[in-house]
Amino acid sequence: MSRIVAGPFNRVEGDLEITLDTAADQVQSARVNSPLYRGFEQILVGHEPMDALVYTPRICGICSVTQSVACARALADLCGLEMPENGLLSTNLVLANENMTDLLTHFYLFFMPDFAREVYADEPWFDEIAGRFKAVTGSASKAMLPARAEFLHLMGILAGKWPHTLSLQPGGTAKPVAAQERIRLLAIIASFRRFLETELFGDDLEVIASLQSLDDLEQWRQQKPWHSSDLRRFLHISEQLQLQSLGRGTDQFMSYGSYLQSSGNLFRSGVVLGGEALSLDSALITEDVAYSWMSGADRPRHPANGLTQPTLDNGDAYSWCKAPRFNRQVMEVGALARQLINGHPLARDLVQQQGGNVHSRIVARLLELAIVVPQMQHWVRAIDPAAPFCNHAPLPDSGSGVGMIEAARGSLGHWIEVNRGKISNYQIVAPTTWNFSPRDQQGIPGALELALEGAPIRAGEKTPVSVQHIVRSFDPCMACTVH
Repeated sequence: MSRIVAGPFNRVEGDLEITLDTAADQVQSARVNSPLYRGFEQILVGHEPMDALVYTPRICGICSVTQSVACARALADLCGLEMPENGLLSTNLVLANENMTDLLTHFYLFFMPDFAREVYADEPWFDEIAGRFKAVTGSASKAMLPARAEFLHLMGILAGKWPHTLSLQPGGTAKPVAAQERIRLLAIIASFRRFLETELFGDDLEVIASLQSLDDLEQWRQQKPWHSSDLRRFLHISEQLQLQSLGRGTDQFMSYGSYLQSSGNLFRSGVVLGGEALSLDSALITEDVAYSWMSGADRPRHPANGLTQPTLDNGDAYSWCKAPRFNRQVMEVGALARQLINGHPLARDLVQQQGGNVHSRIVARLLELAIVVPQMQHWVRAIDPAAPFCNHAPLPDSGSGVGMIEAARGSLGHWIEVNRGKISNYQIVAPTTWNFSPRDQQGIPGALELALEGAPIRAGEKTPVSVQHIVRSFDPCMACTVH
């Protein structure tokens, strides 16, 4: 048995270090360390509740809107406030704008450049992929970055700026949408859609969203040459490298549900345990700190009663990250979990035949782009410029609230407690906290730790390329992980 300490990782948001115990040219076990503690939950204590809308977006610069939405939902729950229809629509548009941008950025700038590494130089597909996806110089980024920048203009119209917008409120949005602005919003989304249909998919979004199975996906792939679109390029590489056999995790999934509408969430909430779909009971969520540099290792706690007190006295600890669990079980969160729990046939077939792995996580992210972007066009058309965008209500002097939403990377929850008009406790459980958690009191590894077991190691590798593929398939945001 030998040991590799892998890290720091490039093209990963924040700091990450992984200790790998290896034998027989593969990973036997892994310990994932989030080495940066930041303390946002301590910062919030003693502030007025509405101050959280200013502080929490600054947890992260690439998914700040999701922190804003979760915070606003927690404050709305605290004061029993509901949004008007326009508030729902505008919030969904801003949230989707950031989430779709994250999904796109991950594929083009974080994940695919790994296949342009020299380790793959002898592969017959290498020259095509390196020319397309090599970091900075590849043709894909030259096409994607302008499309991404234009798409984010939607954020300027609806939220004023990005990141760290202040327009999202407990009762809706502070920025109304004029009739002429709807035309501009539709034009922005239509332009982004054209990029997706010409460069990423090489087909209509509705065609991608309607794929029902792995057989359907394969038949679609074979209709055109493998280098005719970026999704086909990925599918070709995945087949050549057998990415469906890499990075299989717990096959237990969770989603809080996403994009609240008057008729219910666009993506429903739930969990999958032992292959069985169950409703989500948030009372079963706990945080375990048995292997974290945190006080309170005597017992797991529900986030509403959570404790975030750093300490270096825990001799078993190896990460600043806590270990969230659902009913004492390790859960995977993210686009694959969302689409599986929402019942999309392709996601179900992916998990049923292959489980959660590098291949299925990437396919699910791109599938979600094809589903959500047309829905954004529908939301814009449904906005009534003459109707209210925000409701108001006084905050109680004491009480508690929770905001549970889906970020691009998975389930995000904010829990707030207020006493005498001030925040007395604020706890955040981010998506990468779920996926990159350390072991718990039962000694069970977190989702990434499990997914890394069995990863192959090439001779002389210090940070194995297989490990990098698995890590990036989760699209970690380490800044949010410990916040």
